[in-house]
Amino acid sequence: MLRSSMAVMSVAASLTGVAHGAGEAEQTAITIYSSARAGGIAAEMYRPVPGVATPNAAAIPGYALVRHERTVTLKPGRSTLRFSDVAGLIDPTTVTFTSLTDPSARVLEQNFQFDLVSSDKLLQKYIDKPITVERGLGPQATSTSGTLLSSVDGLVMRGGDGSIHSLREWSAVRFGELPGGLITRPTLEWLVSAAKAGEHRSRVTYQTGGLTWWADYNLIFNEGRDANNGLLDFSAWVSIINQSGASYPDAKLKLIAGDVHRAEPMADGRMRAMSLAGAAMREEKASFQQRDFFEFHLYTLGRRTDLSNNSTKQIELFDQARQIPVKKMLVYAGQAGVTLFDSPYMDRDPGVATNKKVDVYLEFKNDKQFGLGVPLPSGRIRVSQLDATDGSLEFIGEDRIDHTPKDEIVRVKLGSAFDVVGERRQIAFAVDSKARWLEEEIEVKLRNHKSLPVDVIVKETLYRWSNWQIVSKSQEFEKQDSRTVHFPLRIAKDGAAAIRYRVHYSW
Repeated sequence: MLRSSMAVMSVAASLTGVAHGAGEAEQTAITIYSSARAGGIAAEMYRPVPGVATPNAAAIPGYALVRHERTVTLKPGRSTLRFSDVAGLIDPTTVTFTSLTDPSARVLEQNFQFDLVSSDKLLQKYIDKPITVERGLGPQATSTSGTLLSSVDGLVMRGGDGSIHSLREWSAVRFGELPGGLITRPTLEWLVSAAKAGEHRSRVTYQTGGLTWWADYNLIFNEGRDANNGLLDFSAWVSIINQSGASYPDAKLKLIAGDVHRAEPMADGRMRAMSLAGAAMREEKASFQQRDFFEFHLYTLGRRTDLSNNSTKQIELFDQARQIPVKKMLVYAGQAGVTLFDSPYMDRDPGVATNKKVDVYLEFKNDKQFGLGVPLPSGRIRVSQLDATDGSLEFIGEDRIDHTPKDEIVRVKLGSAFDVVGERRQIAFAVDSKARWLEEEIEVKLRNHKSLPVDVIVKETLYRWSNWQIVSKSQEFEKQDSRTVHFPLRIAKDGAAAIRYRVHYSW
């Protein structure tokens, strides 16, 4: 069907009968839960990207609990109440209605009206009814009135003289009124029983899809006294997406952080709930304030905010922390990606290529002493460093963290070192399957081409079997878990260093 880009639809009558009342102002509170992957979601999930189809808003990985307090007018006995401006993605099974004025008032029946008005729906409703179609013919405009016979593949109309008109293009259609059954906003319609007539202060709560949030952390790294230490400036932001089909002006905002279980009708794993929620806060607090809430953490924004439909909003999660001591760690895992076997692995070749790259990490403690010491929701960490030559910040890497309690260590992987390289090789190998033992000797060499000495952790995974013993070694090691050991190693500037160890497996 071809239509003008300037097409306009006009309706003579509008929807009436929705109860709002004239008492106290409406108050809205919203608690947002998210199952977004740590570090946000792809842009095409929530805003148009050229050449990429935008998914339905219901696919947004999160949901919210919405609470409206509104004054409504009820009649004595049974009456119908229409409650509009609810989210288009509301779950009607979660709706609760409470009259704060008369707690004995209750809802006997509920209908969720979501057949929203549109051009196509109006045309369908006006089959066999009179309409007026306006068309532009060159510099002039003309109109045609008649009875609409079809709206499939253009418009087919019968004029007052019985003639049939087939229209492929038009600029506007005029309808006499809004047909029954079509509404302009999603609406809850209730059959309410109330003993007290007049204005009631009501509270309506429900869950809706189409909302989510995630945390983003921006870190600025400053070099310290040597190549292995530094200082961090740490700031945290929350991003919120609202595609629920409703706006929430002047809303009290809460977010919940933790792995909240939610029974889902579809076993797609989409709603592994990670959420942030908030507690009641004093209005003079403008940022998020956190407290424990059951086995999760609840954050409340100390001021009200607007969450418009089809929008993304960023809010600072907490005040910036400065000069946090951080350790720069170099980790060499020569057998990165090796598989841990469920039975003794006796082949000489592990089947994984030797890795030469040395990974770079920043490690710091989530400690109150240095301005942190707060639960950190899972999210993405971006790290930049100041270029002293021109004062600009340059991006040096990013990573994701899981939910991190206070006083725990945060470790951020930034990439691989340019000037430090590693080499791992097998020196000796012996196996006796009948006697049920295996021995392997490994040598790891590292070279440092920097002008400063560096500390490197040599990470060795003892993948062949769970029962092992290191029978000889060139230096001490630290056992990390049942199959991982660390050999700390210092390498002089423009120097090299090596370790060698022999491990005995038995089963």
